[in-house]
Amino acid sequence: MTIEHGWQSLTLTLFRRVRREFVAAVEGLTDTALEHRLTPATNSVGWLAWHIARGQDRNLSELTGLPQLWLTDGWADRFGRPADPADTGFGHSAAAAAAFRSPGGATLLAYQEAAHGIAERCLAAAPDGDLGRVVVSVTLGNAHSVADRLGGQLDDCFAHLGQIALLESLRAGDPR
Repeated sequence: MTIEHGWQSLTLTLFRRVRREFVAAVEGLTDTALEHRLTPATNSVGWLAWHIARGQDRNLSELTGLPQLWLTDGWADRFGRPADPADTGFGHSAAAAAAFRSPGGATLLAYQEAAHGIAERCLAAAPDGDLGRVVVSVTLGNAHSVADRLGGQLDDCFAHLGQIALLESLRAGDPR
């Protein structure tokens, strides 16, 4: 079964939920909380939040054919990271993830808000028949349909938001 009409509204509703959950998860966290790693093999909340925003920026930018905000709006500099379009956290080793330093909650929130803005614009303008369009990822060198890219990105966002909730509840001593 393929959905040809109205998928944009549902998909945008899901991206808006990601935005709400992201804000709820990150807002008010201290730098210590953002940098905390439960074990040496666990990613920090700050890394996970950055990875969510980077994934949104990269995937949605590639879907629209526009350059990543990471490069055009100076986000790489604000994060103290290379202006590399492939630096999204995908494929990071445990050591690379451990070396990540969060620039703070306000910057994480602002970057994810900017990346979310791409979803608002992209999905509002997407034609009904766009789900089957194949998009080549210049950063990863693969090709997937719009449906696969959006589904994969949303899956990744919700999985990492769940990780953030778990890590933060364990760090704070509030296992709900």
